[in-house]
Amino acid sequence: GDCPICCLPLSLDTKKSMMQACCNKVICNGCHHANDLRIDEGKLQHKCSFCREPTPSTEEDCEKYQRKRIEANDPVAVRQWGREQYDKGEYIRAFGYYTKAAEMVDVDAHYQLAVLYHHGRGVEKDEKKEVYHLEQAAIGGHPTARYNLACQEGGNGRMDRAVKHWIIGANLGCDRSIQMLKEFYPGDVSKEEFAAALRAHQAAVNATKSPQRELAEKCLPRRS
Repeated sequence: GDCPICCLPLSLDTKKSMMQACCNKVICNGCHHANDLRIDEGKLQHKCSFCREPTPSTEEDCEKYQRKRIEANDPVAVRQWGREQYDKGEYIRAFGYYTKAAEMVDVDAHYQLAVLYHHGRGVEKDEKKEVYHLEQAAIGGHPTARYNLACQEGGNGRMDRAVKHWIIGANLGCDRSIQMLKEFYPGDVSKEEFAAALRAHQAAVNATKSPQRELAEKCLPRRS
């Protein structure tokens, strides 16, 4: 997706963006850093880069905002709450929240459901349902889902379909997809396909860059 402030594509590296607890918008580090500079220079109250609500300062405040967004049927908030349940090992509850978010067409929720069906966490292992949710996520532009579909096709001996998935993934800027194309070039990947994928991958990566984001990269501490 795009940063809702600068409207540039977000990097696939999630360390280069952050979700706002108040509105569940994912903001690039560049816009977040620019907002911090504006606040510091003007000695202003800390507010969200996007919605301008006061930044929650405690876990209790964060949870209050999140529950408010869940009650408003915000699919991102519902999916994030599912992720919190997953991290606690509450897989059945996570499945319920992911399912609700997926019904509201949240792409990442479909991917997370595929993960649950793959590992059999909170549900019985089911390859057909796993593939279904991977396909839904991939159609919505989820690069990791597209990569995983390619690996499944390759594992089943359908290399022509795997290559097509990896090419689409590379076009989205997915590093793992371009690496797999390198692995099967030459051979299953033609010279023309590989060259076009390299150009598209680089263009996708370049589209996520800006002077503001580069400044944030230098100034903000790197999150692990």
